[in-house]
Amino acid sequence: MKKKNILKGVLFVGIGASIYGMLATFVKMAYHDGYTTSEVTTSQFLMGLIGLLILNFIQTITSKQKLSSPSFKEIKMLMIAGTSLGCTSLFYYIAVQYINVSIAIVLLMQSVWFSVVVESIIAKKLPNARKVISVIIVLAGTILATNLINMDIELDWHGIFWGLMAAASYTMTMFTSNTLATHLPVFRKSIIMLCGGAVVVLAFLFFAQIGPMYFDGLKSLYLNFTENTEHIHSFNYSIFWTYGFVLALFGTIIPPILFNIGFPNAGLGLGSIVSSLELPVSVTMAFVLLGEKVLLIQWAGIVLILFAIVLMNLPSKKEMKLVEAA
Repeated sequence: MKKKNILKGVLFVGIGASIYGMLATFVKMAYHDGYTTSEVTTSQFLMGLIGLLILNFIQTITSKQKLSSPSFKEIKMLMIAGTSLGCTSLFYYIAVQYINVSIAIVLLMQSVWFSVVVESIIAKKLPNARKVISVIIVLAGTILATNLINMDIELDWHGIFWGLMAAASYTMTMFTSNTLATHLPVFRKSIIMLCGGAVVVLAFLFFAQIGPMYFDGLKSLYLNFTENTEHIHSFNYSIFWTYGFVLALFGTIIPPILFNIGFPNAGLGLGSIVSSLELPVSVTMAFVLLGEKVLLIQWAGIVLILFAIVLMNLPSKKEMKLVEAA
C-alpha cells in the first residue's frame, strides 16, 4: 500500500509540474496574438478564482464531514502571502516579453538556491556542505543554460531582472503556502491566496493599462518606467475565451490540486525532485511550439540544474537510519 501511495504521489506531482511547465508557452502565444501582460494575468486569476469557487462549492455540498473554515487572522495572512503568488505570475510573464521562455524558466528555477538562503536566514544556521555544493552546481548550470559563455542568444537585462524577481516571489510563495493554515481544505486556502494575488494583478492592470488612458499624471508616472505605450488601451475581453481558460486551468487550478494530492504521498524531498520536471517540459514546449533556439550547451546546463535538485533533496545517512529504525 505504501509503494502504491508513493507511486500515486510521484504521478500526481509529475503531471502537475509538466502542466505548469507548459504555461509560459501559452503566455508567449497570447503575446504574439496582441494581448498584454495585464490582460493575460487578469484573465488567469479571475477565471482561476471562478473555477476554484465552483470546485469549493462542489466539495462543500458533497463532503461527509464539516470542512475547516479560516479565522479572520488566517484570511489576512493568506491574502498577504497570496500577493507573492500574483507577483510571481506578473514578473514571470513580464520576463518572457524580453527573453525566451527557455531562459525565463531557468531564471525562475533560481528559487532552488534562493530557498536555501531564506531557510538559512530563518533558521540562523549555515547550510550543510551538500546544499552549498548543490547551489554551486545550480549556478554553473545556469551559466550554461542561459549560454552566457558563448552569448549566441541575446539576453535582455530587463528579462533577467524580472526573471530573478519571479524566482524571489516564487520562493516566498513556497515558504508561505507550506507553513500557513495547513489545516484548511486545498480549495479554500487556494481561493484566499488567489484573492491576494488578484489584488496585485488588478493594481498592475490599472497602473499599466487602464489608468494611463484617463489620468495624465498616472501616464507621466508610468512613462518613467517605460517608453512603450502600445499596451495603454481598453481591456480586450476576448482574452477570457481565447487564452483565459487555458491559463487558469494550467496555472491556477490543476497544478495546485495535483501538488496538494501528490506531495503528501510522495514526500517533500521526492516531490521536489519530481516537480523539477517543470524545467525540461517548459524548454521542450518552447522548442516545439515556439521554435525557440535551444543549444546543446543549454541542455547540459538544464541537466546540471536537475542534478543539483536531486542532490539537494536526497536523504542524508542520518535520515536513512531513522527510516530504517522506524
